[in-house]
Amino acid sequence: MAVGRAERQAERRPRFQEVFGRDAGAALELIELVELAWHDCYDEITPPANVIEDIVVSSEGSLAKLISAARLAVTDARDLQLLAEDIRSGRGRRRN
Repeated sequence: MAVGRAERQAERRPRFQEVFGRDAGAALELIELVELAWHDCYDEITPPANVIEDIVVSSEGSLAKLISAARLAVTDARDLQLLAEDIRSGRGRRRN
């Protein structure tokens, strides 16, 4: 398990490059902000890996949707999980 922010970012980079391509760096910077907000709200250093993956899935490769999913992760991770499950199953797609 990665301990520092730079290590976590390096660990996540391949997945973010796969989904966001040339925008992976910007997407990872947003995740840094999510970590700061998560820490302020939940007193944990970073969201669990499944929350990060739900953010990525819910983004559907769009930075605009990534921003919305990141906000949802911090304010209501359960709703984010439901959204990601719908997208994975093909039942739901978001408009953005």
